[in-house]
Amino acid sequence: MSLKRRHVLFGLVGLSLPWVASSCTSQSPEASSTPESTTAASSASGTAAPQKIRVGYQVYAGSELLAKGLGLAKEAFPNSEVEYLRFDAGRDVNTGLAAKGIDFGVLGSTAAAVGISSGIPYDIFYLYDLIGEAESLVVRDTIKTAADLRGKKIAVPSSSTCHYSLLSYLKLEGIGQNELTVLDLVPPDMLAAWQRGDIDGGYVWEPTLSKLQQDGGTILTTSKDLAERGYATFTVAVARSEFAQQYPDVLKQYVAMLDQAVQTYRDQPDEAVNALASELGVTSEEAAIQAQQSIWLTSSEQKDAKYFGTSDKPGATAKALEDTAAFMVEQKAIPSAPDQDAYQKRILYI
Repeated sequence: MSLKRRHVLFGLVGLSLPWVASSCTSQSPEASSTPESTTAASSASGTAAPQKIRVGYQVYAGSELLAKGLGLAKEAFPNSEVEYLRFDAGRDVNTGLAAKGIDFGVLGSTAAAVGISSGIPYDIFYLYDLIGEAESLVVRDTIKTAADLRGKKIAVPSSSTCHYSLLSYLKLEGIGQNELTVLDLVPPDMLAAWQRGDIDGGYVWEPTLSKLQQDGGTILTTSKDLAERGYATFTVAVARSEFAQQYPDVLKQYVAMLDQAVQTYRDQPDEAVNALASELGVTSEEAAIQAQQSIWLTSSEQKDAKYFGTSDKPGATAKALEDTAAFMVEQKAIPSAPDQDAYQKRILYI
């Protein structure tokens, strides 16, 4: 399948099951192992909500992590237990959603395109951010140009926005995938491989990105650069379709919670950055830099035609996902992909 390049504002971020779990409230082992809670409770808006809401998150400087750091879920859902489950990449979030192990998930556009192509039943309902310099290709200082990648070992999390960006960069620079070794590594494993000298570079997001730079790495290209060349990426919030249908008001409250996080970041940057720093395990100065590397959006701003649009006038998101999946098929990363309509049907307008 050939890819028709679209110069939209979009392109692709990205992970099997969580390795670290944290919860907004205490929980018993029995409750933690329950596949799905169906008993209704009352949310802040007085609407039905499950006893437990499970969120599959990734550690990067975005509104989901900020909402977690500020404890906004406790305010939004005072009568529900909100459990946060950490994942290292989008493919793992997809696995958690497919297994009904989580209700909400944070996905890069590539992982979302791959997940929908694979038939995982979830809906996209929020656009967290557009990815800029927050994802980049970091290499050894002996690599000066794209041509120097030939014969090298470059790591990237499979089916992530970084994977899409790396393949896009290689295509733009005329480098075949068979001319280098592309290794599938999640960020923690990538950092360890770099420190051992097992890889020559990695396309990754923060905070691993900064750690590679601090250990002598240099940036060869960024996702901002690739967006300007026609291959942009973004991050979305998804909900299992069954959960979304059963608890539509929970999704509305969830959107309001994320909007509150974005507004806090804009109006009270010091408080926001300190909360992010705690979650990221970095200094406030480093957290501020990481947060600025993406463009944060509210649900109102997402109604622009460049993004979700509206139910009456759909925006560019579905086409961006279709183009992303088509590119991944072209690169033999996935076997097949549906048409644009299949992606459009998975977008909820809250």
